Amino acid sequence: MTIPARVHFCWVGPRLPWAYVFAILSAAATGDMDAVILHHTDALADGPQKRTLESTPGVILSRIDPQRDLAAVEQAADLPPGSLVALYEGVRTPVQRADILRTAILYRDGGIYLDMDTLTTASLRPLLESGPFVGAERIVWPPHVRNTRSPLLKARHIGLSLMRRVFRALPGGWKGFRRVEHLYPLGLNNAVLGSPPGTPWLRACLRAMLALSPEARLRPYALGPHLLQSVVEQRGAEGLTIHEPSVFYPVPPEISEHLFRTSRQARAADILLPGTRVVHWYASVRTRSRVGQITPAYVRAHRNSEYYSALVCATVPDLPADSAPD
Repeated sequence: MTIPARVHFCWVGPRLPWAYVFAILSAAATGDMDAVILHHTDALADGPQKRTLESTPGVILSRIDPQRDLAAVEQAADLPPGSLVALYEGVRTPVQRADILRTAILYRDGGIYLDMDTLTTASLRPLLESGPFVGAERIVWPPHVRNTRSPLLKARHIGLSLMRRVFRALPGGWKGFRRVEHLYPLGLNNAVLGSPPGTPWLRACLRAMLALSPEARLRPYALGPHLLQSVVEQRGAEGLTIHEPSVFYPVPPEISEHLFRTSRQARAADILLPGTRVVHWYASVRTRSRVGQITPAYVRAHRNSEYYSALVCATVPDLPADSAPD
């Protein structure tokens, strides 16, 4: 079954920083899709960010009611009445709530889900024929390593962690890391997901969320990457396409700090790998503090000296003004 040609973003809260507006604008300008939909739980604060999105062709701002919409997904997926709503109301953070919403929205509508800390760098249409898909990233501590009793395995991954720290700190270390990244295990990430509506794989993800204990649901990544990994391990990956890190995660966790370092000559093409379609820049890891600094003026000022700004300029050709007109 073909994936519908629409992109979904989810946002919990009223204030939308420019860095996340650029995610939506890059998907609209570069993704080559029929629609780019921002599902938001709160009324968005009026300002240049909202006005820019409202005036961008192909972008749809869709206010959702989590209780109503999750109840509808419960019925469609044959889940116990009130179960998804209770799950949503029982978690604490916007990230956890977005993990639930993205899975439910994809089950209901189908399409491609993108996290807000992404930039779309190429057409997404070639992804639509694959059926359900996720992407893999290079990580240090997959769940089986965190839980191992093997001192040798622990020692190996401590070494991998230290080596990653070195490359994170070294000037231009992202280039050196690419020569050793094959040593790092793959893990699934839910920052980019795609599926036709109503697939058994997404239903399994929803059921797996509900099966977690109240305590387990609150752990970091429990409703996101760790859940995806668990579902694949239990069900297998048959019928699920798992894309290589180069497609969505060309700059891995922590190494992504280099996207915001000053460089003599920052060119977007240097970061991209053959087949890259999305760059996830990991706002939740070490670059969260950057989000508030990013504006159109910031991007223009750093377009030649910072890889993130170079990527924005390459993927959002008509960069808005800091104060969008009414």
